[in-house]
Amino acid sequence: MKIDNFYKYIDINDYSATPKYLQIANAITKAISDGKLKKGESVPSLNEFSGEIEISKDTVEKGYKHLKKIGILDSIPGKGYFVKNIELDDYLKILLLFNNFSPHKKIIYDAFVANLPETAAIDFFIYNNDFTVFKKLLTRRIDQYSHYLVMPYFKDGGENVHEIINTIPKEKLVMIDKMVPDVTGTFSAIYQNFEKDIYFTLKQAIPLMIKYHTIKIVSFEYAIFPKEIVKGFFNFCYQYAFNCLVIENLTNLIINKGDVFITHMENDLVVLIEKILATEFEVGKDIGVISYNESPIKKIILNGITTISTDFQLMGKKAAMAVTKKSIIYEAMPFYLNVRASL
Repeated sequence: MKIDNFYKYIDINDYSATPKYLQIANAITKAISDGKLKKGESVPSLNEFSGEIEISKDTVEKGYKHLKKIGILDSIPGKGYFVKNIELDDYLKILLLFNNFSPHKKIIYDAFVANLPETAAIDFFIYNNDFTVFKKLLTRRIDQYSHYLVMPYFKDGGENVHEIINTIPKEKLVMIDKMVPDVTGTFSAIYQNFEKDIYFTLKQAIPLMIKYHTIKIVSFEYAIFPKEIVKGFFNFCYQYAFNCLVIENLTNLIINKGDVFITHMENDLVVLIEKILATEFEVGKDIGVISYNESPIKKIILNGITTISTDFQLMGKKAAMAVTKKSIIYEAMPFYLNVRASL
């Protein structure tokens, strides 16, 4: 391939969460998979590549070394890098769309990547809960990937997201963490059953909560908060005769003895703890605290925060299985109550 033609296949996106060296490696791998780069052909020198794409020489070299490590490129001292292997069976090129990169989302990502072959190429974007960005990222790339993994959470404007997702060939679609109604066809989904999960988890906690009388769940309107959680929360409280309240503003929160608080967002947990510490109440005796999504720090705060959480590592592993085994996996993830001193 002529050097000028080579650069037509290199697309470096500054907004992608995928490191640039991996974007380089992924682009070269795709060019080989598409038959644009042949076995034995040279790739541009580090200096040539760096100058043409306006990217650091170290980044180019890191991309080349990654491809050499997995056996796609090789090098000869004084002559540079060349294509060593074009036998890329079951080549995977994956578009991964996350709404944010919180600690538990990182667990999903790490587990997903760890269970893919090294030759798999991932274009990873974070759309910050913005439906317009999500739509743009997906529709512009609808024919470019072997698999599309989407995590659909939006601040607003996502009412018709099913129409966008339905444009993805269903054998290529993997829904992660949250389901979207009206997505048709047979596709993979590794998700949380939010309504069922909170109901049965709180049911397990009843022996610890009988000393409290009111359960308050923090659910700001602007937060990315599945409505199914609130529905399951109300069902539990009505079934087991707890007073219940949805809190949409922590600014003027009044804390009463006998309250149990459930928080979903990390910032809300911090604000709540600050307000509790300003009172005379004792956490785990006068006031209960439950937080969504397990993390190491919650084992330490206030001698341990009780959490309700799915297995995010298993979620990432299952998503990788849906991609690598080319089979349909439609499975709700297990949900756990981790009891600690805060309850």
